[in-house]
Amino acid sequence: MSIITPILTQMEQRDPNEREFHQAAQEVLYSLEKVIDAFPAIKYHKILERMIEPERVVSFRVPWVDDNEELQVNRGFRVEMNSALGPYKGGLRLHASVNQSIMKFLAFEQVFKNSLTGLSLGGGKGGSDFSPKGKSDLEVMRFCQSFMTELYRHIGENTDVPAGDIGVGGREIGYMFGQYKRIKNQFTGILTGKGPEWGGSLIRPEATGYGLIYFTQNMMETRSETFEGKTCLVSGSGNVSQFTIEKLIELGAKVVTVSDSSGFIYDEEGIDTKKLDFIMMLKNVKRGRIAEYEQEYPHSTYTPVNAARDCNPLWDIKADCAFPCATQNEINEKDAQNLIKNGVSVVAEGANMPTCEEGVKLFLDNNILYGPAKATNAGGVAVSGLEMAQNSSRMVWTRERVDGELQNIMKRIHTMCLNNSEQYSTKGNYVDGANIAGFMRVANAMIDQGYV
Repeated sequence: MSIITPILTQMEQRDPNEREFHQAAQEVLYSLEKVIDAFPAIKYHKILERMIEPERVVSFRVPWVDDNEELQVNRGFRVEMNSALGPYKGGLRLHASVNQSIMKFLAFEQVFKNSLTGLSLGGGKGGSDFSPKGKSDLEVMRFCQSFMTELYRHIGENTDVPAGDIGVGGREIGYMFGQYKRIKNQFTGILTGKGPEWGGSLIRPEATGYGLIYFTQNMMETRSETFEGKTCLVSGSGNVSQFTIEKLIELGAKVVTVSDSSGFIYDEEGIDTKKLDFIMMLKNVKRGRIAEYEQEYPHSTYTPVNAARDCNPLWDIKADCAFPCATQNEINEKDAQNLIKNGVSVVAEGANMPTCEEGVKLFLDNNILYGPAKATNAGGVAVSGLEMAQNSSRMVWTRERVDGELQNIMKRIHTMCLNNSEQYSTKGNYVDGANIAGFMRVANAMIDQGYV
């Protein structure tokens, strides 16, 4: 009998309500089933059992005062999943949907993503069910200061180095860093995604979106294809989406969609640089809703979210490539069927686990070039690692050097995934390739370090 089944059964019995975490663990463990017999030490040292259990989970309350002078209380988390390769590294998410299951799934994925970069980084994730949307700058500042007043006890430049994620951009990172500095009386690189004037790295905001496209370029080269003239669907309108679109425009692609939690825009003419500038101003400065795009460009069509639909019409548009960059499980089985029906041949993930299990299977069965998030969106953490290196040396690298390093890292990740898929699974199955390549590096480090 497979050793995977009892491990998953025990995990589900221990944490029966952690659906997102179960989904992430199942995907990885079923890939690893292909290599377990070849490496007996994995069984002997119970690496799988240890890897799905976090080293530490911290949960805490976050009290803060709103602009009406009313006390509010949110819940904060930090999941420190695995430190075999280095200090815990992973973002902080501020969103109403945050719970322990989502934090554990993100931290688990982060372990493998960080391993694939080749950098000395462990995996972790954190955040709160606080949402910055609709809050004033002062409210966000008060929350961030309260959040860091507890979190500071658990992080450090050689212990755990958080970054941004959904709801956490330069503003939030700045408030948190300032509070840490105030409490500890230290100016150290305990957060990445900082402003470039005070320790941040150039192209850190662009890194996840650029890295996504660099990885996808490498995938497409295996079929002698380029982005020139390709029609692309992109979901989301935050950092990852914005710079995914920017790089696609630069490479000659035509992007026709963009979205937020309220709905999506379809622009048949394509989103050009001027339109992208408007999106960036709308989302980064004005903090408005994507529906305003239609008012600025009346030829476009805005479709509001309809929770009653069994699929997202954004994924039911004729195109060549799709880049889900919004949130987990945004592509269900019906969406995947629609993408295939409409001629999409490339799907690469900018968000974390945006495709459900059935959707992934459909993509693989239909020979879609499918790039899983732990490989394709590793560019963000890769440049975070480069930011840590710059902080340690008190140096600032040029934009060209950082971008060159990012391209090299994404090319190396692609090569590892492709080689491992060919050796242990099916060549071009980037799901198995990414899971196996990321796992083996962490597993070998855990074996070397003993029962810790």
